[in-house]
Amino acid sequence: MASTYTPLGVELQATGENAGTWGTKTNTNLQLIEQITGGFTTQAVSDSGDTTLSVSDGSTGATLAHRVIEFTGTISASRNVTIPLDVQTFYVLKNSTSGSQNVVFKYVSGSGDSITLAPGAVKMVYATANDGTNPDIDDTGFITASSTDTLTNKTLTSPKIGTSILDTNGNELALLTATSSAVNEFTIANAATGAGPTLSSTGGDSNIDINITPKGTGDVVLAGDTVKVGDSGAAATLSSNGAGALTITTGGTEDLVLSTNSGTNSGTITITDGANNNITLQPNGTGDVVAAADTLVVGDSNADATITTNGTGNLALSTNNGTDSGVITIVDAANGNITITPNGSGNIVLDGLTFPNADGSADTFLKTNGSGTLSFAAVSGGTDWQAVKTGNYTASAGEGVFANTTSGAWTLTLPASPSIGDEVSFVDYAGTFDSNNLTIGRNGSKIAGATADLTVSTERAANTLVFTDSTQGWLLKNK
Repeated sequence: MASTYTPLGVELQATGENAGTWGTKTNTNLQLIEQITGGFTTQAVSDSGDTTLSVSDGSTGATLAHRVIEFTGTISASRNVTIPLDVQTFYVLKNSTSGSQNVVFKYVSGSGDSITLAPGAVKMVYATANDGTNPDIDDTGFITASSTDTLTNKTLTSPKIGTSILDTNGNELALLTATSSAVNEFTIANAATGAGPTLSSTGGDSNIDINITPKGTGDVVLAGDTVKVGDSGAAATLSSNGAGALTITTGGTEDLVLSTNSGTNSGTITITDGANNNITLQPNGTGDVVAAADTLVVGDSNADATITTNGTGNLALSTNNGTDSGVITIVDAANGNITITPNGSGNIVLDGLTFPNADGSADTFLKTNGSGTLSFAAVSGGTDWQAVKTGNYTASAGEGVFANTTSGAWTLTLPASPSIGDEVSFVDYAGTFDSNNLTIGRNGSKIAGATADLTVSTERAANTLVFTDSTQGWLLKNK
């Protein structure tokens, strides 16, 4: 009967075989056993493809028949190193390849477990040969001082860490700086349900600060919507609404104090916003903003000083909370004017009378529409004819418009909020209404009972519209 061989190449001599060579073969087997139990070898891995390790029956030197295998070579991608399906042993493997790539140690085929060695990693693994088709290679969990490993549920008692902690990509995650004869440190404590973990300043000294220092012009960012200041009894908070607004809250009825130099008057308290933006003081509910000083100075020495209201709120100047015991005085420099100027197209309203926001023509006077709106009107009867208009124009009551449409059609807009009897006249200045129409814009009121603008397309047309009421609106005096 012929000799047979183990999966790692040890010759199993049959009875009566190998006469005269039995000693040599036995010595080779012993050398193989020594190689398998403690031998070291290197194996080059390349980009040309997988590296297949095969058995050498009855002879030494096969890579897979060594206990320790160091993988060498330069690779640009992860590469596989395979062993036959029937190999059953354990290995110490090291990835010493260049190129920062993984080496995967696996059986030559099947879907069993494999072992991945990161660059520089050292692992102790065992090939189980536990299945004829899909055997597994498992990690023993062996850890070396230089290997990169993941520790799961391991306890490190008083570990000493060097100058840094790296992330999974090998980049610096935290730097550690030792201080000679240090007595103070951080204590990190976890917490039960409903409570947050704690970062404390502890050590041999009493009343120790925690210092957080950003780099350069960087900021200290507290990402929580609410930051509590003080211990549990203080109840002071800095709160964000999540959209950039910050609220400072004091506990109970306590005051909020902004002071300089620990409360002395040697500094200035400044509240700033972005360039040219407003700063708003807004009390809660119907509360007031009270400036307790006898004199309130608004604006710097060279600025225009303004006190305004926001939205639709009123601005009230009152004495003694609205009684008549005082006098409101508006004072300017000697012989200087006092000017009241509304914003934009707004009007000045005094005691319910709305003044026009533009001056009238010479010799005109102020008249009322009976509802508190004042406007300028001509002293004598007749139409207030305007200079020739060549583009869109909004007429005032009592005006006549010479409309020139030579360059193109345009719109003559009637006055808004007209009163009964208001009139607007128009004339085809150049006799071009038939080619370039004039549109009479109704401006919210009806024209001849219709909710539509009027188009004038008759050459040399001229007419006057007079306002009646909301039912018929503007009517043509001439047909």
